[in-house]
Amino acid sequence: MNILKLKQMLQQFLMEDIGECDVTSDTIFDQGEQGTLTFIAKEGGVFSGGDVIQTGFALLDEQIEVFLFVQDGEVFEEGQQLAKMTGDMASLLKGERVVLNLLQRMSGIATQAHKAAMILAGTKTRACDTRKTTPGLRMLEKYAVRSGGAFNHRYGLYDAVMIKDNHISFAGSITKAVQTVKSKLGHTTKVEVETESPQQVLEAVKAGADIIMFDNRSPEEIKQLIKLVPAHIITEASGGIHLDNLASYRETGVDYISLGSLTHSVRALDISAKVKEQEGILK
Repeated sequence: MNILKLKQMLQQFLMEDIGECDVTSDTIFDQGEQGTLTFIAKEGGVFSGGDVIQTGFALLDEQIEVFLFVQDGEVFEEGQQLAKMTGDMASLLKGERVVLNLLQRMSGIATQAHKAAMILAGTKTRACDTRKTTPGLRMLEKYAVRSGGAFNHRYGLYDAVMIKDNHISFAGSITKAVQTVKSKLGHTTKVEVETESPQQVLEAVKAGADIIMFDNRSPEEIKQLIKLVPAHIITEASGGIHLDNLASYRETGVDYISLGSLTHSVRALDISAKVKEQEGILK
């Protein structure tokens, strides 16, 4: 993860929440009053967000000590302590909600990604994400996918070519679209073509596509279409695939299956925060 970018993101998120000050914590606690904040899992899952915890609280107070009891990618159980932060009480509470919100979402994504990876375990096929991420959170959400054992598709419109039906219609054909981008881009930029029929697959192969996507095809259709693709071309299945039907695609032979559900509709995991002050317990 890019820590410099993470710091910028967290600064923005914390400023949004804190504004000029935390009128509650800054009023109740004396300056320098110490306490402990603990994150506790209320359900099992896969952890992701260690850097968010450490970086977020360090931005508020470099004297805060962070102890991680699990690492990114590790499985945890209900009731397990995930992290403990010790330091200035007001600073702990200022960072609690922002950090916890991100931790819950990232761990929810990591948990879904882990489930997808386990469904495909024992096959050549890898589960990957899509660009269906929350605006502003793509770096964190794609990192969480990796934490769960799945893989990343392209990060944005800038790092790979994906020729879809609208591009094909405008260019006139798959062949013309592929030829156009290959004539203008360098050799390090991969070209993926979205296909829906045997004719389109054959045309994409002949045009020199690096990756061929089977879009909204059934497992049976993919098994037939993949026979048309030489071994050196990467294959991908996408569209209408989610955790509930992913197992039916296990034996299709594709290299990757992209799942928008890993990020666009994931449920944040239930993680609570308990704060202990020197003289008592705050809830």
